[in-house]
Amino acid sequence: MFARLLLLFTVVPLVELWLLLVISDWTSWQTTVLLVIATGVLGASLSRRQGWQTWQRINQRASRGETPTDELLDGLMIFIAGALLVTPGVLTDVVGFSLLVPTFRSVLKKRVAEWVKTRTVVHFQSAQFDQTQPGHDPPRDKTVIDAEFTSRTASDDDQATDD
Repeated sequence: MFARLLLLFTVVPLVELWLLLVISDWTSWQTTVLLVIATGVLGASLSRRQGWQTWQRINQRASRGETPTDELLDGLMIFIAGALLVTPGVLTDVVGFSLLVPTFRSVLKKRVAEWVKTRTVVHFQSAQFDQTQPGHDPPRDKTVIDAEFTSRTASDDDQATDD
């Protein structure tokens, strides 16, 4: 995990800086700055437009009583794309613009779903109510979801810090 964070926050910005310097050598520093500004403005505009369209699709699905899972994932990817596109750099722009392409997002959603399925296990447990016991009204589908929770108070926190 540490290596990935090191890569993300150290190596990627250094590569971005190197690429911007190379582009500046090929053209001029003014062209490079203009390129950074143009991709930021264009990316913000495209992200805003696609984000608004996705928001409308989320509301339509929710109003029909459907879960807008795909639309929520699209919205997350569009948000990430917008953040990457307003960040100066060539690599971030390539990733950001590709996240704005619906077919790329569709392929990425499938890959992420497969990745999540291979790393998660879901256990279901159900029980039936004994309707003969007084005071125990069963739910309509007679399925019980068992859960436990503990309520902590400020005095519990004080005791934990004293130990």
